[in-house]
Amino acid sequence: MRGFVIVSNFSRFFFALAFLMTCGGKALQASTLIQDIQIQGNQRIEKETILAQIELVPGKAYNQEEIDQALKNLFASGLFSDARLEIKGQALIIHIKENPIVNQVVIEGNDKLSDEILKGELQLRPRQVYTLTRLRNDTQRIQDLYRLKGHFAAVVTPQIIKREQNRVDVVFEVKEGHATVVRKIFFIGNKKFSESKLESTIQTKETRWYRFFTADDTFDSDRLAYDKELLRKFYLEHGYADFQIKSAVAELTSDREEFFITFTLEEGERYQVGQVKISSDFKALDIKTLEKKIPFTSGDWYSNKDVEGTINLLVDELGSLGYAFVDIQPQIQKDTEKHLLDITFVIQEGPKVYINKIDIIGNDRTDDEVIRRELKVDEGDAFNSNKMKHSEKRIKDLGFFKKVSLTKQPSDNPDKADIKIEIEEDRTGELSFGGGFSTADGPLADIRFAEHNFRGKGQDLRAGVTYAKHRQEYSFGLTEPYFLGRELMAGFDVYRVTRTRYLDASYDQQIHGLSLLMGYMLAENLSQLWTYTIQSDKVTRVKEHASRFLRAQARNSILSDIGHTLTYDRRDSKIDPTTGYCLSLNNEFAGLGGTIKYLKNQISGSHFYSFSDDWVLEASARYGIMVGLGKKTRIADRYILGGDTLRGFSPGGVSPRDKTTKDALGGHQFYSGSLELTFPIGLPNEFGVKGATFSDVGSVWQSKEKGPEVLDHKKPRASVGMGLRWQSPMGPLRIDIAKTIAKNKLDEKQVVLFGFSTRW
Repeated sequence: MRGFVIVSNFSRFFFALAFLMTCGGKALQASTLIQDIQIQGNQRIEKETILAQIELVPGKAYNQEEIDQALKNLFASGLFSDARLEIKGQALIIHIKENPIVNQVVIEGNDKLSDEILKGELQLRPRQVYTLTRLRNDTQRIQDLYRLKGHFAAVVTPQIIKREQNRVDVVFEVKEGHATVVRKIFFIGNKKFSESKLESTIQTKETRWYRFFTADDTFDSDRLAYDKELLRKFYLEHGYADFQIKSAVAELTSDREEFFITFTLEEGERYQVGQVKISSDFKALDIKTLEKKIPFTSGDWYSNKDVEGTINLLVDELGSLGYAFVDIQPQIQKDTEKHLLDITFVIQEGPKVYINKIDIIGNDRTDDEVIRRELKVDEGDAFNSNKMKHSEKRIKDLGFFKKVSLTKQPSDNPDKADIKIEIEEDRTGELSFGGGFSTADGPLADIRFAEHNFRGKGQDLRAGVTYAKHRQEYSFGLTEPYFLGRELMAGFDVYRVTRTRYLDASYDQQIHGLSLLMGYMLAENLSQLWTYTIQSDKVTRVKEHASRFLRAQARNSILSDIGHTLTYDRRDSKIDPTTGYCLSLNNEFAGLGGTIKYLKNQISGSHFYSFSDDWVLEASARYGIMVGLGKKTRIADRYILGGDTLRGFSPGGVSPRDKTTKDALGGHQFYSGSLELTFPIGLPNEFGVKGATFSDVGSVWQSKEKGPEVLDHKKPRASVGMGLRWQSPMGPLRIDIAKTIAKNKLDEKQVVLFGFSTRW
């Protein structure tokens, strides 16, 4: 039977003092000789320990004050629940009752916080002395932890269960209650921006039914302080240099389940940029050329973001000119009457700093070497902010980490600095699902498995299966990004493709192949990739009604192909680009052995434009041409379009065709282009949902087949469509719905295209 025991140590303490003032034993005189000290009631605490606490020894005389202090010392030790002093003759008798020992600590009713987290903050632990003070403190600690989690209505009730041998079980009964949400956020004093705009700026959100993915609608005092900084930053970015937050008040309702937050603002006036100039002690520096690179001029609205961006731009520019040690400070003069800000970027020679050591923190799965080999700096090198920024981008582009941060840290030596690399690892295993529906193949499913950081060494392991009514494909591959310890990528892929009743029930095809690859960097943004492919192509079950061109090519073949790709990449990110461009040139030569001979050349490019943080336009284009070498090319090797390459059309749905049998004949030339705009659709950012609108165009022609039944021309095919891009908790989901607006009557359409992937 559990009982709640509260012992008032203080009441017993004062009772004991009162007793000493009476004649219950022998009244204490101004000075009393103590010849003997006796202790009664102790079970586990040694006599010597108690004597050390009271600081009294036999054979000496003590006054009232000294006796009182001895009693206080006993209670202050925390070892006793009760203590009493008694004088009999020249003997001091100490009556004590020991505090119990904690047998175990149990927490019940906790779901949001684990036992490990809660018990780690408690003073009361098994085999330690139990005190009421510790109990009260631990109860408060648990409540404080729940408040940090947004559970202000949490109730913690301590229970004490007595056991044998003066032991107790301490039980904390927790009623967590619902998370204390933010019901409403008020802004007072805002005239330039709406409440909805300001709320979108801060991290704390009003509670809504759809915010089950995040805890942003629960109250957090630390988050509130962060919100104040976000508001200041927002107003500074829009030129309100006098902006102030007068107060930020959070009011808790009486039921402790909701908060009302009120920000009181003083916006002030908006400032414009006055004079803009650069000042520097570097005599060889071309100031006028640098000033032309500043992205804003006099008369523009002031933005603190533009100032910070300019500093980074100047640091990068000076770094590329060989000025590794620079310090750039903006000096801003405010004209409150004209509401102008004069900005001077002062460039001074900074201290020459060299890198002492590089520390990597947070990589539990990934080897240090995988991160270090992406760095453009090393211990002993001169510190260069441009190289630091580039190193950070290279690590991010690996795709292994959620967050990457490179910071300079002071060291013991003033001319040296440490580099601290903080990372947060992401899930690198990936399972992706793709699919669609075409008029020719019906439903199509694509399943891909990949581990992009295999064994924590940055290796890319992959496997895939594609299944449709007329096509099955299986593949497996592995790529080592640093082959033989050098910046040399090497890998292989093996695959098998079965096309059953391929191209409208004309023939069956089985392909078995092996592809080897090797790539390396030629320059900072320029890479080169070489591939070699050997493949067996077996054609069977040619149908009698198949196109005569297909029947003429129905034979087994061996492909021996050398490929070459040159890529120039200036995108801001390989994972999620928003600005920059990428150009690629690809060449394939088949004829180094084997029975198939051709030359393919293809050029492609993409450009990304960012209109804001959420609006990104991608423009891409491709062109390819194929030439037969001494013999007629196979239909299976020619270009076709559709699927991802031309949405609205099924894979292989766009091609020169036999008008009689509708068989695709492939072409020797093609082009394709696409414009896609991704944008927010009004849902909260935490949803991770964006909309997309796109337009695709392309064509394939020049089949080289002659006859009245051949339909072959450059007529462009085009489509428009809408889509959704969702960064779901399980992984990215992509859905596109396309409508063809220009097509050939024999083209095969695919209205819906989707893809989904998840990581672990």
